Formats: sequence, C-alpha cells, structure tokens
Amino acid sequence: MWRAYRDMREANYKNSDKYFHARGNYDAARRGPGGIWASEVISNGREFFQGGSSGRGVEDSRADQEANRHGRSGGDPNRYRPAGLDKKY
Repeated sequence: MWRAYRDMREANYKNSDKYFHARGNYDAARRGPGGIWASEVISNGREFFQGGSSGRGVEDSRADQEANRHGRSGGDPNRYRPAGLDKKY
C-alpha cells in the first residue's frame, strides 16, 4: 500500500486517486490474509479520518471504498486507470 501511495504522490495526476486505491489494496491482498486484514484497517481508517475531517464528502469516500474493495477482492486496478497516466504506474 505504501508503494501505491508513494506512486500516487509522485504521479500527481488528475483523477488517478481511485486507481491507486485499487492498486494498493490489490497489492496488499496478494500477500495473503494478513495483507487483506491490513488493507481493510488502513483503508477504512484513512476514509474515516479523511472523509470526516477534510470535507471531501461522503460520495467521494464511498467511491474510494468501492475502489478499495475492488482491488482487495482481486479485481484489476486498471478498471480505474485514467487515460494518460504514465505506464510506469
């Protein structure tokens, strides 16, 4: 998850947030049950604090959580990849 977060910050690419959410959770889930557990704790905690305190809104938080669940369940993160995002990500 750290790698996806770092890449998201580095890319600084508009509308790529959901892609990096899905990718981080996908990568964590591939590490087994502990990775799935950690991705749930981290993702849920992040959304709780950011959704409630940053004013991002409930709809954005719900969309982030959908991307989190998609990646965590083994879904292809590229479903959320925005057009034009550098292929290195």
